[in-house]
Amino acid sequence: MKSDSLLIKPAPSFDEPVEMLKACHERIAAQCATLEKLAAHLPSHGANTQAQQAARNIMRYFDIAAPHHHADEEQDLFPVLMEISQRQCSPVGARIASLLDEHRSLEASWAQLRIVLADIAKGKTRLLEPVRVADFIGAYRSHIALEESQIFPFAEACLDRLQLARLSAAMVARRTITPR
Repeated sequence: MKSDSLLIKPAPSFDEPVEMLKACHERIAAQCATLEKLAAHLPSHGANTQAQQAARNIMRYFDIAAPHHHADEEQDLFPVLMEISQRQCSPVGARIASLLDEHRSLEASWAQLRIVLADIAKGKTRLLEPVRVADFIGAYRSHIALEESQIFPFAEACLDRLQLARLSAAMVARRTITPR
């Protein structure tokens, strides 16, 4: 066993907003894996306690954290990158436009899956359509791959400390609960 395999990579903080967005991708991938396992679990076990909890966990993530992640990108990261892309005549701007379309498609797919997951969370025996699950997971995987291979490296190369600080502050504010 390698000695470095015992080292645990520290979680990124909001002081590293691009790293934080990458960490969100890891959590999205984990929830997609849970969704895949749940779809395989249901035919044999139905909406048992384990399935209900998995459905609740998936819904919590995609109802709360995933919309924050999309907003981080759409409202704060992408507009700055599009501006830089135009100045540099970079193709990143066109890729960002397609990512925005993908966000809408992912959200629509989620809305359909959520209906079934809500029933499962209540203990109703429902099956998740394998094609719908596979399409959702595949779309997220390719979406994440594009962001991590092209958009995030562009951001890391182009954003200055002030822009990163603004992105970080916006991400924190989005997740801060303000008393009424």
